Amino acid sequence: MVQAQRRLTTTEPTGSGGGATRRRGRRLPLLLTFLLPALLLYTVFIVYPLVSALEYSFYDWSGTKQNGFAGLSNFHDLFTKYPLSEQLWRALAHNTVFFVGTMLIQTTAGLLFAVLLHRSRRGKRFLQTAYILPHLVSPIVAGYLWSMMLNPQFGAVNAALRGVGLGALAQPWRGDPHLALPVAILVNAWQWVGFPMLLFAAALAGIPEEFHEAARVDGASAWQSFRRVTFPLLTPVLGIVTVLTFIGNFNVLDLIYALQGSQGNPAFSTDVLGLLFYRTAFQNPDANAIGQSSALAVCMFVLIFGVSIAATRFFRRMEARLK
Repeated sequence: MVQAQRRLTTTEPTGSGGGATRRRGRRLPLLLTFLLPALLLYTVFIVYPLVSALEYSFYDWSGTKQNGFAGLSNFHDLFTKYPLSEQLWRALAHNTVFFVGTMLIQTTAGLLFAVLLHRSRRGKRFLQTAYILPHLVSPIVAGYLWSMMLNPQFGAVNAALRGVGLGALAQPWRGDPHLALPVAILVNAWQWVGFPMLLFAAALAGIPEEFHEAARVDGASAWQSFRRVTFPLLTPVLGIVTVLTFIGNFNVLDLIYALQGSQGNPAFSTDVLGLLFYRTAFQNPDANAIGQSSALAVCMFVLIFGVSIAATRFFRRMEARLK
């Protein structure tokens, strides 16, 4: 009797584990069937271009003809060969300013709209739709629309300023080197403000009302309750918005191209890494355009990937401190 019980106790876990293994084995082909199309598209359009750019960056090129192995000479040219050496650091500085400015305006406005709409009961759906609509427009279309509205001769912005008696404020918005980049930042923030607004709105809806009630019982004002209770709980969403905004702004090309052209006019005052890559690859008189542009693409990937990983870990540590 005892031996039979021992046999039962030793065979039951094995049987259940074997059944789970068989079930997983039957599900695996089904999972692969659903995952294979997405994996194939990801490989063709993401992995293959990245690997190809890495390979091309280590070779010397004559037009589209691949010559011998060049080692790190293409990367060396980026940082030492004029005009690439000058344009690279200037474009990087513009990308940094573009990201910081967009992040401050877009995130602040998105959080403000989310808080106001969270407390509002009338017109909430309409306003959410109105704020998110620019996000659905292609950046190059938005850039061309704003380029026409900012035209100093017939643009709607200067016409509206003159119509309300503020003609002295009318400016050549895209032609002034001191205004061109701030204007591009404002246009970019206008287009993407709906994205953080939706994320913040979803996070606010998930915060239990008991937390705010406890803060009010303790005598906290509305601002203190927001600063001490609400905002810390939005840290995960803030991290997501920061990382995705960084990735998007350091890859920006279409919006700046539509607003200011491939040269980052006026006088390269809006030049960014995406435009520099475009000119290096397609407008570069150097015969080694493929090698230099591929090296620039690899540097951009390393920068964006490295900073994104570091920022993600930073926000995860901040989130862990709240628990």
